[in-house]
Amino acid sequence: MSPPDQPSPAATGRDLTMRETVRAPSGTRVDLLLIAEMVRPGSRVLDVGSGDGELLELLATTRGCDARGIELSREGVNAGVARGLAIIQGDADIDLADYPDNSFDYVILSQTIQATRRPKWVLEQMLRVGTRAIVSFPNFGFWRMRLDLLVNGKMPSTENLPYRWHDTPNIHFCTIRDFVDLVAEVDARIDRAIALDASGHPVRFNLPWAVWNLLGEQAVFLLSRGK
Repeated sequence: MSPPDQPSPAATGRDLTMRETVRAPSGTRVDLLLIAEMVRPGSRVLDVGSGDGELLELLATTRGCDARGIELSREGVNAGVARGLAIIQGDADIDLADYPDNSFDYVILSQTIQATRRPKWVLEQMLRVGTRAIVSFPNFGFWRMRLDLLVNGKMPSTENLPYRWHDTPNIHFCTIRDFVDLVAEVDARIDRAIALDASGHPVRFNLPWAVWNLLGEQAVFLLSRGK
């Protein structure tokens, strides 16, 4: 089965993997650029686990968004506030419950879901608080991870997952197929999905999930509520 990530090019007039180009400073993470492209200009956005505010600044400057963030670390909050961004200290595993329904157009979780204690609950809250949710994450099913584990018999370490097993903040590793199953479990709809290979290039959008799971080093999903 091919990923139900976007309408056919015939329906849109172009391939959505080439949708809009966000001009950003060189060195900006590829997944952040893709996330920004998925957000409609002028939207209300909550970035969960916003770090030092790199994505918030990108959304504000290139998309004109009302972008706000919550971040667990005090260092990240201080860095974001120093950049003039609206970031407060908070824990995704707890504090999303305090936000009213439909408070934002988009709720974003970038490279963070694997570090949450309750990924399913966090995703459900994101889809309650926001009309749509965007999630990016490293794919533990990537072929290099599998090969490293098979050959060396040790937990893999990559540029995206540089920590050793005993000091990593990542406590719930998942694969692309795991995440697709979770999306179905929370009754959400995949509106768009992109898998990126080790060079940061999109994997062909019409390949089956199993191939994405093997070739994609990371993935970005745009979700909306189900029924």
